[in-house]
Amino acid sequence: MIQYPSIDPVAINLGPLKVHWYGLMYLLGFAAVWYFGRKRAEKPYSKIKPEVIEDLVFYGALGVILGGRVGFMLFYNFQDLIDNPLNLLKVWRGGMSFHGGVLGVFVAMWFFSKKQQCSMMDLIDIAVPFVPIGLGAGRIGNFINSEHWGQVTDVPWAMIFPNDPDQLPRHPSQLYEVLLEGLLLFFILWIYTRKQRPEMAPTGLALLLYGCFRFFVEFFRMPDAHSGFVELDWLSMGQLLSIPMILIGTGLVWYAYRKPA
Repeated sequence: MIQYPSIDPVAINLGPLKVHWYGLMYLLGFAAVWYFGRKRAEKPYSKIKPEVIEDLVFYGALGVILGGRVGFMLFYNFQDLIDNPLNLLKVWRGGMSFHGGVLGVFVAMWFFSKKQQCSMMDLIDIAVPFVPIGLGAGRIGNFINSEHWGQVTDVPWAMIFPNDPDQLPRHPSQLYEVLLEGLLLFFILWIYTRKQRPEMAPTGLALLLYGCFRFFVEFFRMPDAHSGFVELDWLSMGQLLSIPMILIGTGLVWYAYRKPA
C-alpha cells in the first residue's frame, strides 16, 4: 500500500480569500486550450484566426461550468434539485459532471458559431484535442481533495484516503483517469490532429475514446453515493452516460470519412 500524500486543498490562503487547487486546475485547463488553440489556429488549414481563440475559450468556459453544474444536478443529484432548485447555484458545495460539461460546450459553441458565422464543428474540432489537459488537471484536483476515490482493493498501490469514513485501502481511480482521460487521450488527439482531418473526425474520436476510457475506469471507481449502480447491479451512472458518447463518437468518425469532400 502507498501512503496518501496529504495536500492542503487550499493552494492560496489570503485571509477570507481561499483559492483551492481544484479551481486552479480548471484555470490551467482553460489556459491550455487558449495556448494550444492559438498554435493550431495558425496552421494553414485552420478555418478560424488565432485572435478568435480568446472568445472561444470564454464561451467554452461558460459551457463547461454551467453545463457541468446543471449536468451534475440532473444526472447525479436530481432529488436535491427537486427539493430546492436553488441548490443549483450552490457551486461552493462542489459537484460537476463531465458529461454535462460536454453538452454545455456544444451549446456554447453553437451560440459562438452564430456570432462568428462559421461552422460549430470547426470550432469544436479546434478545441477538442486540448480538452484532456483540463480533464487531467481536474482529476488531480479530485485527488488532492480526497474525493471520487476507487473501490476497495489489495493492489500494491492502494491508498487510504483521509475523507473515506471506512478508512479502507482503495484504488486511486482519480490517477487512473489522469493517465487515461488526461495524458493518453491528449497524446492520441495531439498526434491525430497534427494533419488536417475531415470535419467532425477529431470531435468524434475524442468522444469515442473518452467514453471508452471512462467506461473502463468506472469498474475501479466508487459510484457516487447518491446515484449508486443503476442497471444490472454493475452499470454505473458514469458508464450509462458514456455509452451515448461512444456511439455518437463512432458515428461522427464514420460519417466524417464517408461524406463527400
